[in-house]
Order: sequence, then structure tokens, then C-alpha cells
Amino acid sequence: MIASLIRRDTLRGLRAAGLPVMFFLIAATLFPFAVGPDARVLTKAGGGMLWLAALLAALLPIERLVAPDIEAGVFDQFAARGIADEALAAAKIAAHWLSFGPTLMLAALPGAALLGLDESTLGKLEAGLAIGTPALAALGLTVAALTAGLRGGGALAGLVLLPLAIPLLIFGAGALDPDGAQALKLLASTALLLTFGAPFAAGAALRSHRD
Repeated sequence: MIASLIRRDTLRGLRAAGLPVMFFLIAATLFPFAVGPDARVLTKAGGGMLWLAALLAALLPIERLVAPDIEAGVFDQFAARGIADEALAAAKIAAHWLSFGPTLMLAALPGAALLGLDESTLGKLEAGLAIGTPALAALGLTVAALTAGLRGGGALAGLVLLPLAIPLLIFGAGALDPDGAQALKLLASTALLLTFGAPFAAGAALRSHRD
């Protein structure tokens, strides 16, 4: 049943994946207009801007991650079968990442080309996104579970998630520097902590909606 939940949510997320990808590419396209055509400026700041765009793109699907299933009683049905809320949260995190993480990594290729990033910087960006996007998915699902059912839950979720994601943004952008190996290690440590801790926090939030 967990596998069916992952498959269902992944397919549902992929059907809506066009919006985050379009947002990501539009941000990459508009950035040169904001800072000017100077190639050195674009190369220096472009990687960090793509990280910021990835973070903001991860906000877009938050409202549909948990709230529709709570309203439909999906979690109640799983709970009646004895499936732990933490397992459901972990499954939904995996599905959320599968639906937006790889597509953002693919979108980073044309985004990097638009900003003139070299191959070395692109490689570090892709490595950072591969490490960091599971943590973004974990944060997104947890915040969605916490804010589900609240008035203006989508906007509130964004306000809650952005401060929590700041370490990922700092370390992800820092890893793009020539001496960014330490930042990449810090990114990996932070992402590991968030990814493995999120199912417990999200599971508790899901249980609270049944109390």
C-alpha cells in the first residue's frame, strides 16, 4: 500500500511539475535583465540565483501535498489498517521528491546555459541539488502537514518553510565556490538531518489532525 501511495503521488506530482519548472526557467531568463549582461556578474551570482529559484519553485505544490488527502480521509484509512503516520509521511516525501527533484535538476541545465555557468560550476550545482532537493521535499511535506486546514495555509506554509530552508540555500550556494568542498559537506549533513527527521515531525502533525 505504501508503494501504491508513492506511485499515485508521484504521478500526480509529475502532472503538475510543469509549473515549478517553468517558474525556475523564467527566473533564470529574467535574472540577466535584472543584473545586466556582464558575464562575470552572471557567472558569479548565477549559481546562487538558481538555488534560490529551486527553493521558491519547491513552494509551489505545497498546498496539494497533504490537505486534499486529509479532507478525503485517506490518512484515516491507512491508520485503520495499522500503517504508521511516519511511514506515510516518508512515502509522501519520497513521492514529492520524485515529482520535482529530478525535473529541477534537468531544468538546471538550460538554466545554467542561460547564465553562462561553466562545466565545473554546473557540476557542483547539480551535485548540490541532488543532495539538497530531498531535504526541500522533506521540509515541504512537513510544513504542509503542519499548516493543512488552516486559513491561508499556502501562504503560511511559505512563511514557515523559507526560514527553515535558509541553511540549505547558504550551503548550496557556498558549495559553488572554488573552495566549496566544506560547504558541500555541511549541505549534506543538513540535508541528511532534515530528510530523516521530517517523517517524525510530519507524522506527528498528521496525527494531530485526527485528534
